[in-house]
Amino acid sequence: MNFKLVADSWDQKEILAIHKVIKTGRFTMGANVAKFEKLFAKKFKRKYALMVNSGSSANLLSIASLFYKKKRPLKENDEVIVPALAWSTTYFPLQQYKLKIRLCDIDKNTLNYNLEDLKSKINKKTKLIVGVSILGNPADLNSLKEICKKKNIYLFEDNCESQGAKIKNKYTGSFGELSSSSFFFSHHISTVEGGMITTNNKELFDICKSLRAHGWTRDIKKSNIFKKKTNQFYENYRFILPGYNLRPQEMNAAIGIEQLKKFDRMINFRRQNAKFFKSLFKNDKRFTIQTENGKSSWFAFTILINNKKIDKNKLFRILKRHKIDFRMITGGNIASHDVIKYLKINKKDRQLPNTNFIHKNGFFVGNHPFNIQNKLLYLKKILDKNF
Repeated sequence: MNFKLVADSWDQKEILAIHKVIKTGRFTMGANVAKFEKLFAKKFKRKYALMVNSGSSANLLSIASLFYKKKRPLKENDEVIVPALAWSTTYFPLQQYKLKIRLCDIDKNTLNYNLEDLKSKINKKTKLIVGVSILGNPADLNSLKEICKKKNIYLFEDNCESQGAKIKNKYTGSFGELSSSSFFFSHHISTVEGGMITTNNKELFDICKSLRAHGWTRDIKKSNIFKKKTNQFYENYRFILPGYNLRPQEMNAAIGIEQLKKFDRMINFRRQNAKFFKSLFKNDKRFTIQTENGKSSWFAFTILINNKKIDKNKLFRILKRHKIDFRMITGGNIASHDVIKYLKINKKDRQLPNTNFIHKNGFFVGNHPFNIQNKLLYLKKILDKNF
């Protein structure tokens, strides 16, 4: 048996959607992108959605937009709190816009923020908190939102791993001032490459829209971020912000429209698989599995090795021999990577006992948008036989 990390979630409808785009001859951002944005915003109950070429780009533009707000813009050296367990491009836009990064330890059970550590790091310089829901499991976003409201701090949600997760029927990705989503091959919605920014703030939406395409005004019909001039010849190439070119393609959006139609069914399969996975491992003292907060969309299944007698390298060799794919949890502890030298994080904030434990003792196996109970049972049998 081969238990892979990821699996294709497409059928003929996605292929047909690609062919339809090819027939139009229009490949760059157009009608399909606009339609997907509208459907996505409606599905996840946000006023505005803006598609970009990746989840990483969604993070970049979201952070950038907060620097160009008219009121209370972020500034260089403002402090931002972010969990030490996340993906690399959760952090890099923060460094690229010269924010001072404060790493926060995580909870070993949920793999999300350790709230006590987070609260201890808030001070007058704190202007932004990044809420990351790890591998489908919602962070305590209600608490984060309450803290941000009380302290007048922006909340940005990196929801790239957790599309479809909920807290009391409210989707993750709908709590922050801005939120990002990713549509990479392995994610809950797969458009090959692609991402989305959502917000309820029209000013931030317009700023992101300008930043997405060269910093120009052409794609913005009416906004308070600029006053339109009468000469359309110049208006078509009027640049107001130091932008990028992070536009998506029509093919990606056309695929996204089809993926959204079967989204609920795919998430339900992931949750059914999770129920079976939990039944296999919930009383297994050798390992700790992720504790669900709210209603997870179960990107993957994390396993922490608790028994010191279990040699991790031996375990990995056995999994590999039996064709069971595995990898580190998200990006592991960012403070353990070489790139930390560029992030200018003080030594005190690198003391992260829980994150270190997960980095050294954790891994995850895949979850798919269809029934994989036989593969999960196979995993359990291999572990039982060898450990």
